[in-house]
Amino acid sequence: MNPRFFLPALLVTSLAFAPTLSQAAEDTAIQTAAQPFSVVVEGSGPDVILIPGLASPRSVWSDLATKLKAHYRLHLVQIAGFAGEPVQKEAPEQVMQPVATALSRYIETAHLRKPTVIGHSIGGELALMVASETPDEVGAVIVVDALPFYPLVFNPMATRETALPHATALRQALLQETPESQRRASQQQTIASMVKTPSARPALVEAGLKSDRKTIANALYDDMTTDLRPALSKITAPVTVIYAYDPVFGVPATAIDKVYRTSYTGTAHVHFTRIDDSYHFIMIDQPEKFGRAVEAALRPSH
Repeated sequence: MNPRFFLPALLVTSLAFAPTLSQAAEDTAIQTAAQPFSVVVEGSGPDVILIPGLASPRSVWSDLATKLKAHYRLHLVQIAGFAGEPVQKEAPEQVMQPVATALSRYIETAHLRKPTVIGHSIGGELALMVASETPDEVGAVIVVDALPFYPLVFNPMATRETALPHATALRQALLQETPESQRRASQQQTIASMVKTPSARPALVEAGLKSDRKTIANALYDDMTTDLRPALSKITAPVTVIYAYDPVFGVPATAIDKVYRTSYTGTAHVHFTRIDDSYHFIMIDQPEKFGRAVEAALRPSH
């Protein structure tokens, strides 16, 4: 498997490719010092939380939100320091666990009743964290192109211990000052491997450059060193995993199927949906197929 075509990479972003959220909705976004993200609420009906991936804005869900908000109340998250979202007073050394804890607190304080939690990439892992740590709070989970332990992309025998040196070196590399031209070139290369749709790429590059360097470095370190496989058995909600395949990955589709199915061993109620002719950002490359897959996953839980 060629990992550069599979799952998150450095400074991956997902700026809106569809119409952006309404200005009125944007104006309602709320972020507090104790809550390391802001939330926009749209629509009415059963609650659905949408978490974007590394360095991504909430507007990556715009096409899906348009489809869903007539029948669901959407809680569109954007994590502090990602894609221009104001960073917290000081960029945290740890990102994933505080965000997961705050998401659980948000479900409780906003009085959400068994919401479906949808997450892309690192957002998918956050959804798994919330569902495993507070299983009684979550009605269903939809993971979009993410594994419960990111280093499995590169090594099916990976452990947290074997991943630590790579994660540490990568964090240090991201924190180093680099010329703007070099950062932009790196971002362009990354986006080209993550988004199959050429017209979406320029805006995605700009979004990545707006992310806070320290927050992204720490979030990626967390992503590479957080192994959620032991927690999967604690999830009582149904889990749907939607993942991408394209021949450019360089391996048969059956190989990708195997990676996902073996990685989620131990999950009590799990269903897999593969969407072909797409890179990592399925919602950009195959919005219609993606929307249908999400709607199919939502119906049994509500």
